[in-house]
Amino acid sequence: MKTIQHWIDGTAVPGTDTAPVFDPATGRQQAQVVLGGAADVDTAVTAAARAFETWSESSLTQRTQVMFAFRQLLVEHEEELGRIISAEHGKTVDDARGEITRGREVVEFACGLGDVLKGSFSDQVSRGIDVHNFRQPLGVVAGITPFNFPAMVPLWMHPIAIATGNTFILKPSERDPSAANFVAELYQKAGLPDGVFNVVHGGKDAVDAILTHPGIEAVSFVGSTPIAKYVHEQGTSAGKRVQALGGAKNHAVVLPDADLEFAANHITAGAYGSAGERCMAVSVAVAVGDAADGLVEVLERKAREVKVGPGDAPGVEMGPLVTKVAQERVENAVGTAATQGATVVVDGRGLKIDDPTYADGFFTGPSLLDHVTVEMDAYKEELFGPVLAIVRVDTLDEAIAVINANPYGNGTALFTASGEAARRFQRNVKVGMIGVNVPVPVPMSYYSFGGWKDSLIGDSPIHGPEGIRFYTRPKVVTTRWPQPAQQVAAGFNFPTSS
Repeated sequence: MKTIQHWIDGTAVPGTDTAPVFDPATGRQQAQVVLGGAADVDTAVTAAARAFETWSESSLTQRTQVMFAFRQLLVEHEEELGRIISAEHGKTVDDARGEITRGREVVEFACGLGDVLKGSFSDQVSRGIDVHNFRQPLGVVAGITPFNFPAMVPLWMHPIAIATGNTFILKPSERDPSAANFVAELYQKAGLPDGVFNVVHGGKDAVDAILTHPGIEAVSFVGSTPIAKYVHEQGTSAGKRVQALGGAKNHAVVLPDADLEFAANHITAGAYGSAGERCMAVSVAVAVGDAADGLVEVLERKAREVKVGPGDAPGVEMGPLVTKVAQERVENAVGTAATQGATVVVDGRGLKIDDPTYADGFFTGPSLLDHVTVEMDAYKEELFGPVLAIVRVDTLDEAIAVINANPYGNGTALFTASGEAARRFQRNVKVGMIGVNVPVPVPMSYYSFGGWKDSLIGDSPIHGPEGIRFYTRPKVVTTRWPQPAQQVAAGFNFPTSS
């Protein structure tokens, strides 16, 4: 049985306790991962703190060279890393390659930090006095990341943290841990000094150790809202900076003037891609007025056309869910929706793959629910599976009101041909990321990713300019270089410019 170990100070480090790692397509255990605790976190912090002494003093040129080399290695090993992700998560290899690409964009952003990190200089702010500023790294920082994007979400954190001079400890999900170790090896090949990037596997014990360790300056987290609130509360109470991104319930609004075939195509992909296990997945379609019946008709046809199977099989569009528990939760939610009055237009429960190899896999098919109301569990809960709920309203203003009343505010989309409607929508919805005829509006790396309300705890989005500010702190220097004949008398009054 393969054992996935910690990666600390440039080498694999064993542990005692372990947890199983499953192949979601077959339902069988394929490896085991060590589960770390306070002692392992402390070992990683010690290594990272020692590495920080030299890495923080490295030149921007050295950091940039490492990032360029790392970026190239991600390109060269994209297929291999994609298959590692698919084998443990269940998503298709093509989908895994897509997440690697979106993560690599942040590495490319980090390659240009020499320009972004430039400070400013103000000459002669007072007689003979100049002022300039610059930013410095925090020290040892950590990331706690979810199972659904084992490559992309960590890549939204550590390239910026490392390029700005910090050292990093990653605690990935124990459900699909191998991608983190593979990335660590790529960093080593790229020339990153040992100890700058470390991986500690584990569950709650490892998380709590990260949140309370006095040697860790900042923590980045992506996961469910309850855990995001816990991480934010525990981390900030321990004096740390915290980025805490939570859950989502993303709505796609379809107006009567929209091209229904186009809208349904993109909503289907947004709802069922990666088996709905995305924080930006479309989980609610809000059909406005006369758009409803036609939209449901097209969505039904497209849901039935989705090809479900193992993630490494050719032509498969949707793989299994990550665990048996996830499969059962999603299928129970479809049954509850029917009990509460929703119409099950497409029922994905009980899907079987026509190959005995996958008889015990964690598969469920796409489900489409119509006539869902905001009081139903299928609407209120973040199902994190391939279930699309249709909510019918009469006007765009009603659709906006539905979205704004939801406790989440991660992403939303509007399908329309009206510029006026689009402008009204994007100005009035209380959501952090908005797409107009774009179902999954994940920003590019040079913008920051983050929602509103219960989708972002605290005020720190991730990657982009906000990432730079999060992983660095500013210094402002006021300078005078007087000549002996120009000595200025000191005053007891508060200094002012003149």
